[in-house]
Parts: sequence; C-alpha cells; structure tokens
Amino acid sequence: MPIRIANAPVSWGIYEFKEIAPKYPYTRVLDEIAETGYTGIELGPWQYLPTDPDVLRHELEKRNLQLLSSYVPVNFADAKSIEDAEAHGMKVGKLLAALGAVCIVLADESGKMPELVQRAGQRTGSYLTPEQWDVYAAGVNRVARKIYDELGLKVTFHHHCSGYVETPEETRNLMDRVDYDLVGLCLDTGHWHYAGGDALQCVKEYGERVRYLHFKDCDPNIRARCIEQKLDYFQATREGVFCELGHGDVDFPGIIREVEALGYDGWAIVEQDVLTGDLEAPKRSAARNREYLRQLGL
Repeated sequence: MPIRIANAPVSWGIYEFKEIAPKYPYTRVLDEIAETGYTGIELGPWQYLPTDPDVLRHELEKRNLQLLSSYVPVNFADAKSIEDAEAHGMKVGKLLAALGAVCIVLADESGKMPELVQRAGQRTGSYLTPEQWDVYAAGVNRVARKIYDELGLKVTFHHHCSGYVETPEETRNLMDRVDYDLVGLCLDTGHWHYAGGDALQCVKEYGERVRYLHFKDCDPNIRARCIEQKLDYFQATREGVFCELGHGDVDFPGIIREVEALGYDGWAIVEQDVLTGDLEAPKRSAARNREYLRQLGL
C-alpha cells in the first residue's frame, strides 16, 4: 500500500504555544483539510478539536478523515515534570486509542527556553550533558512505556527546532538511550534540514526506526538569511523558512523511495508551519502540497 497522506492543524497556524491564538474554528480547518484531498489528520493542541470521542468521531467521519496521532510536548529535561507528563500523555492517549489512532508523538517542550528559541537552526552538537541526556531518556522511556502498556499505542519521538532535541547529534543522543522497540523516530523533514541535517541521510541512518513521517520543506535561502540575521525560531517561521513542498531542499522523491524500500506502510503528515495574516493562504498551500505529492505518486 502506498504512503497515505494527511495534514494537521499546524498547517493553519494552530500551535501548542499559548501565545499564538488560533485564527480558525476547528470546523473550518477540518473542512479545508478534507476539501484539499487529505484523508487523515492529527489532533493538534489539546482541546482545539473536540475531546469527547463521540463528538470527534462524528466530525471526522462526516468528512472521511482518520485521526492518526497527537503531538505531545513534554519538559523531559526536568525529572520533576514527568509525573504530570505521564498523566497528560495518558489523557491524550485515551482519546487517540478510542478513535483508532496509529501512534502518539512525544516531543520536547520546545519554544520555552529563550536561548534555544534564539539559536534555532544555528546550533551544532548537543546542548545537554551526558548525565542530562540520561535523565531525559529515562523520562521518555517511562512515559512511552505507560502509554504503550496501558493503551497499546505505538510511540514515536519528534525532534524539533528550538528545543533540546534539535540537531542530528542531539537526536542521536536520545535515540541511542531510549528503548529501540518502544520508541521510534518521527522524522520531520523540514525541522531536520532547518537544524542542519539531511532528511534522506536520516532515513538511511535510522532505517526502520523511522516509524512516522512529517513532510515539511525548508527553503535553504531563507534559512541562510535567517541565520545571517540571527532571527529566532518564530521570526524564521514568519519569514517562510518552511516553504511549500518541492520549493526547498528536502529530497522528497528520494525519501519516498527509501522508506518504501524499507517497507514503510503508514502515513505522511504534511505540515507547513505558518504564521500569516492571510486567512486563505493555508488552504491554498494545502492544495498545492497535495498536488505535489500526487505528482510523486502518492
């Protein structure tokens, strides 16, 4: 079965960051995702979509959309936060499991540390010490184990710019420490490039451990300008560093060939992070992104 294509509220500027208020009612976002040719969706920030499973099921079924996952940011660097993170992950996970989602996506609570926000896309190496990585990985394992054991949901981890797990080295530090079978990698192609990596090489390095895909592109010229001008993560996003698919330097044909050769039989979620005042722009971009992937056979 070919890779199936979904979209997510983030493509309409719906973020977990409380400072960024949603500009659209959820019904409009669901309508526009379905109208532009997608068959799956992610949950988005908790309480953006209905959290009553019966209500959400009705909203999705009438648009022929499948709920796939949710992005759950956690401050894993602070061991004291893990108990609360576990409770939140289970709350989200129960809704996902009730609607037949395929996984839950854990991530760092990015965008909270001013230094990491300011230096997003500009760092190399690792921000945390080996001892801090051990604490971080133990928290990921703990939350992932509870979610999997009690809900049966597969768990992936999403690297993300402006967080502790941003660079390829930081991703490697974490993935080498967490349980191989329990925690897969959610590869976000745009964030991988923004952080200085190459998404195709990431697939070749991690192979079948890439268990979930976020398709996002990254404009190398805008990235270079943002780095030169020392723009922070949110400024770079407003500048359009995450461009429409096929307009950046992510090798989507190569990535598709590579994951299909590995036997990947799942979803790719189109995410085009946007911060724009043009309320019609997200739908236009979603339609163009879907057409681009159709041209690649998806």
